Order: sequence, then C-alpha cells, then structure tokens
Amino acid sequence: MGLDTLAATTGEDAVTIEDVYEPYLMQLGFLMRTPRGRICTPAAWAHLKKSMPAAAEAQMRMEI
Repeated sequence: MGLDTLAATTGEDAVTIEDVYEPYLMQLGFLMRTPRGRICTPAAWAHLKKSMPAAAEAQMRMEI
C-alpha cells in the first residue's frame, strides 16, 4: 500500500503521516523503510496479534 493510499484511507495528509506517524512507528520498531518501500516488522504483526503473511516474510528476508 502506498503512502497516498494510506493517507486517503485514513483522512490524514501524506506529509503528516511521513513526518509524524512514520518516525514514531519506526522508533517503536513497528515499521522499516526499505529501498522498495515501507514494511511492517514482525514486532508490528505481533502487536496486532496477527500472523505475518508469507509474502511479507519473504519481503522482510529480501530487505535484511
């Protein structure tokens, strides 16, 4: 999901998400910025009490 899609879905400005929410989620260890975009970390999935999808696991392995 792209930043603009996330902004439209949440009703927040894309700049606000990038400047406020993203650094906070990165500080918590829930979000990782990669050359291919942003991905949720295993800590984020655990916090949400959801299992990490196989596609997300594969992308995480490629980015580390």
